[in-house]
Amino acid sequence: MNEDDLIERIRADDPRAFKDLFDSNVSLVYNVCLRMLGNRQDAEDVTQEVFFEAYKSLKRFRFESKLSTWLYRIAVNRSLNHQRKRKLERWLSFDFDSLDRSDKDSDAPGMPENGPDGAMEKKDTERIVRAAINSLPDQQRLALLLHRYEGLSYEEIAKVMGVTVASVESRLHRAKQALAKKLLPLKKEL
Repeated sequence: MNEDDLIERIRADDPRAFKDLFDSNVSLVYNVCLRMLGNRQDAEDVTQEVFFEAYKSLKRFRFESKLSTWLYRIAVNRSLNHQRKRKLERWLSFDFDSLDRSDKDSDAPGMPENGPDGAMEKKDTERIVRAAINSLPDQQRLALLLHRYEGLSYEEIAKVMGVTVASVESRLHRAKQALAKKLLPLKKEL
């Protein structure tokens, strides 16, 4: 179905049109939220927020980008807002205990308590890589996630992030450099 027709059906209050929009884009939005938030429950909550916002705002859609790019942008903004809110809640509740526990949980792969099982080692490696990605500055992490895991082109990422293609290239380059530094010890252990 053509995006323009779908939007016009939604604007005409066709009740099935928004369901069609939801069905065709829910996995795209959920995957972005999950990669950014790292938590299924949070990703589900933010995905609902994204579609609620899209429903309210679709009448103002200006056809300057693809509908999926517009939804990506809403998902990214909502995810970043959710992360900021969580950080503030943690800080306000002085939940330093949970931060200490998460640091202890990030033991390096190959430690005796992990055993020789390859699946466990792989899981540890994935956790370390995920933690390294999550430690990147927001804009670098976002560019990397959209490019590497969502398969967006530099031009599409630029539209989602509201920046130039050169800025996307720069952020991706800095993200890759930072990850290489953070993951170099892991590579030496493997």
